[in-house]
Amino acid sequence: MSYPSVTREYQYTQLGSYNNLAIKVEKVQKPRATDVVVKVHAVSLNYRDLMIANKAHPAVTSEKGFVPCSDMAGEIVAVGEDVKEWKVGDRVLANFSTDHIFGDTNPEIQNTSLGGQAKGVLTEYRTFPAHLRHLSYEEASTLPCAAVTAYNALLGGNKPLKAGDYDPVQGTGGVSIFALQFAVASGAIVIATSSSDDKLKLAAKLGVKHLINYRKTPNWDEEVNKITNGKGVDHIVEVGGNGTLPRSINAIRVGGSVSVVGAVSRDMGNDENFVFSIIRKAVVVRGIYVGSVNQSRSKNQMISANPDATRPVVDKVFSFEQAVQAYAHLESQKHIGKVVIKVSA
Repeated sequence: MSYPSVTREYQYTQLGSYNNLAIKVEKVQKPRATDVVVKVHAVSLNYRDLMIANKAHPAVTSEKGFVPCSDMAGEIVAVGEDVKEWKVGDRVLANFSTDHIFGDTNPEIQNTSLGGQAKGVLTEYRTFPAHLRHLSYEEASTLPCAAVTAYNALLGGNKPLKAGDYDPVQGTGGVSIFALQFAVASGAIVIATSSSDDKLKLAAKLGVKHLINYRKTPNWDEEVNKITNGKGVDHIVEVGGNGTLPRSINAIRVGGSVSVVGAVSRDMGNDENFVFSIIRKAVVVRGIYVGSVNQSRSKNQMISANPDATRPVVDKVFSFEQAVQAYAHLESQKHIGKVVIKVSA
């Protein structure tokens, strides 16, 4: 299968707003012996992409000509001469950090993080290193960052989630919905928090047993403790950051695990004593930088084994030319699950 010599891609004329995205035409990088060329079919957005657009994320090393986004699903259209594992026509995902194959991350691996330290995937064609099926391209594009992050948070640490564990999820964004689905598929008892009753209704359809509207019940951590008869929950995937971490520490059981994956809460918090609660409860607080290729493969196995429970929730699909509108929809926080940009048919 041949591929064009040029590709249309989104670049920032300057950072500060996603409205500074513009379509440019660039040459497709010729594959080395160990590379593959991929036709990008779909790209999904993460909160990280908004932070980068607004210069609120430290990942970007060069602004001019920066290509955003990390999560894509596509089709291989060319392979280097030494590539054995992949062939033309294979459907593939890119790992968030292309050089994170297994084990812990490090600065060199982090420098291969797509749409941040490295060129992103909001382009029609892209060349990748080859160390890279029941889902559509739009659904598959949601997996590389949010799904691997949720899988790593719940199942990649020293205390993996197990059946019967209590696991609250914060909100209904990309990572939280995947955490919800993986927890349900694992047999855990899931508690969902949201500011919207309509979003909580969807969470219930996905298998959540306990629902908390934190607008109506701002002290959601106390409600969680009531649900668990004062014991506290076993795992929390912390997406809020400073605004919600103290409540997560209050809701976790003695010896429980809190996986910190983001900082989307607009409330900066004012509880200066939660560090002592961490010590008193012997809580394991673990920072999550997405995950490795090995963890991505394990995540894919879980999805394949539980196709109904783990099918990605795609809120809305935009065309390639509507990328700026897709960013605006993500920023509105009206979405449930993932926002996707369809790059090609």
